[in-house]
Amino acid sequence: MIEVSDFGSKDSTSPVRRRTGIDPISAVKMPERLTAAVDAWAEAHQLTRSDAICKLIELGLKIAPSVHSSAHPIASDATRIEEIAVHEIETLLDPALPVDERDRRIRRLTEGPPEFSHERIDLPKDRT
Repeated sequence: MIEVSDFGSKDSTSPVRRRTGIDPISAVKMPERLTAAVDAWAEAHQLTRSDAICKLIELGLKIAPSVHSSAHPIASDATRIEEIAVHEIETLLDPALPVDERDRRIRRLTEGPPEFSHERIDLPKDRT
């Protein structure tokens, strides 16, 4: 009697994949127009489509702004949003109000009531 291993069985040992030094394969879905442009670029630079895509991505990443270019990108966005809010509040406030009252109202609306300042994530926490 001949024994035949059960290939569908979960108990059968599967071959171990070993790293061969070849880069992993990544599928890329692109519109036909973009594929044609990549192919034309690849032909002009005497590259395969795969090598051309790698080169184009490397070039794009070199000129793209770094993720860590600013220390706090969220803080800069928050600052810009606050500037827009202050501008809008200024247009809504009565121009006859004294300057210190206008500033107090703007500060109260943008910073919130002082009793909630400990809840704000954009303000430094006291180390007491």
